[in-house]
Amino acid sequence: MMIKSFFRKQIVLLGLLCSVSGIGFAQNKEINVLKVKNVKDLKAFFKHSANHFPIISGHRGGMTKGFPENSMETFANTLKYMPSFFEIDPRLTKDSVAVLMHDATLDRTTNGTGKLADYTYAELQKLRLRDPEGNVTDYKIPTLKEAILWSKGKTVMNLDKKDVPLEMTARILNECNNEAVMLTVHNAKQAKFYLEQNPNWMLSVHIRTKKAYDEYVKAGIPWESIIAYIGPEYTPENKDLMKLLQEKGVMVMISSAPTYDKLTTAEERAKAYVEIFKGGADILESDLPVEVAEAIKGIVPKKTPQHQYFGKEKL
Repeated sequence: MMIKSFFRKQIVLLGLLCSVSGIGFAQNKEINVLKVKNVKDLKAFFKHSANHFPIISGHRGGMTKGFPENSMETFANTLKYMPSFFEIDPRLTKDSVAVLMHDATLDRTTNGTGKLADYTYAELQKLRLRDPEGNVTDYKIPTLKEAILWSKGKTVMNLDKKDVPLEMTARILNECNNEAVMLTVHNAKQAKFYLEQNPNWMLSVHIRTKKAYDEYVKAGIPWESIIAYIGPEYTPENKDLMKLLQEKGVMVMISSAPTYDKLTTAEERAKAYVEIFKGGADILESDLPVEVAEAIKGIVPKKTPQHQYFGKEKL
């Protein structure tokens, strides 16, 4: 009953959304796009400044009734209400096709069962994705390449690291010819590998400790090539990290998916989202990106360096 009540509240929130600083947040037949054409635009958009737009990342696209995580249908739905970029999860099929799926198993997010790696891509296409309430939809499991190609000129995909080898991910990016993609790395060694393949690529790096920060410094990873995930909540240590990173022009990201998104009421969550941005974070990654947008609309500056990259596109 609590879960059903929670998602009913999400639908009500979707219907209440309005405009934020001239950017359309109301549902219509248009989507809010990020006009990020190349890596130069990408790095400019994600450069920290004192006056920046509070950027929202949809974790797996977002959690909305009727829309499965890690699907283009969900990405497009979220973009109806707000500009956003998306954290996505590539995994390998039995025949080595990179598809989007967070879990190693199919049971939670599809009408299939068992390990994803035990199925070929053709077999997976017979399945259908489930929404956050477990309802089976008409939507299929997309490939990583499809998602990257779809995102071009619309948004930015942030590819998390699951079981796809780094070499394969690099090859797929080169095949897609889309520079406006971000790669999540969990350590400086992974970051160095990607930048050796292409020094222009943008990375979302895990820097949750001063030790990790020092490892990136030692590896010579250029600050203009990264955003930094510093944890799921504020701590004294990551506040110090935030200062160090932002002094280098690096945007810092908090992920509320395992923490603040779990708060019981919409009011509690809204307060937490506002406090995250007021506390200095540049980016908030959330399972509830539309709810975040509604919560923070009163603190969005009217003019920021990011505004030049916002636009609209018909569905």
